[in-house]
Amino acid sequence: MTGFNSFHQRQFSNQELLMNDEQKLVEVIVQLKTNRPYQHILGETYFYGMSFFVDENVLIPRPETEELLELAINKIQNSALTIDKLTILDIGTGSGIIPLVLKKHFPDTEISSIDYSEKALEVAKKNADFHKLTINFIHADYLNFDLKEKFDIIISNPPYIGIDEQDEIENSVKGFEPTMALFSPTSDALIFYRKIAEDAKKHLSDNGLLFLEINQKLGPETLELYIKDFSETYLLKDLSGNDRFVFGIK
Repeated sequence: MTGFNSFHQRQFSNQELLMNDEQKLVEVIVQLKTNRPYQHILGETYFYGMSFFVDENVLIPRPETEELLELAINKIQNSALTIDKLTILDIGTGSGIIPLVLKKHFPDTEISSIDYSEKALEVAKKNADFHKLTINFIHADYLNFDLKEKFDIIISNPPYIGIDEQDEIENSVKGFEPTMALFSPTSDALIFYRKIAEDAKKHLSDNGLLFLEINQKLGPETLELYIKDFSETYLLKDLSGNDRFVFGIK
């Protein structure tokens, strides 16, 4: 890399930043000093081999969610389900990363994605348009939403941080990312998982698959919600060794 760097130093050493470029650079540095995430400054991020638009209305995708998708893709490919006729429900879609990655890998699936935030859905639709992928986006309060149909797969990374954990979250996260996507809306950190469990009982097809990203502090408690209605359930760890996922087969 030494030769490469030397070449570029020689090539650009006599060039000056244009006034407009210099001003933009100063603005970026100022924003970085406020702890604003660089993804928000750039307006985009790279996730699971794809580029996505992001802003202050959606969470910045985390590596753990890449692990969730890796798990889902692998299990779907090796399941008893008919791949070319799958129906998928994604709960709490945010920027749309989960349904869009799944749609790219399984183009014949029908995917519905729910989110309470209209602004988040605007970002998700923008990402879908950019990638030319079709998702059925639904604006609804999932906790008060009645499902009408059955699905082969339910996947979700819902708000799972308890209200009592707010002090543990970095200010760079709390100050710039949507709180409704981070924190449980009530004192019950498992409220979304309880609703998903009830919906899975009625609206997940036989041999259907469940994939959940969870609060690492509540692994056994989250798993317990699904044991009685699933033939198989697993509490899985992320690459850091934390309880992070629940996987189930109906």
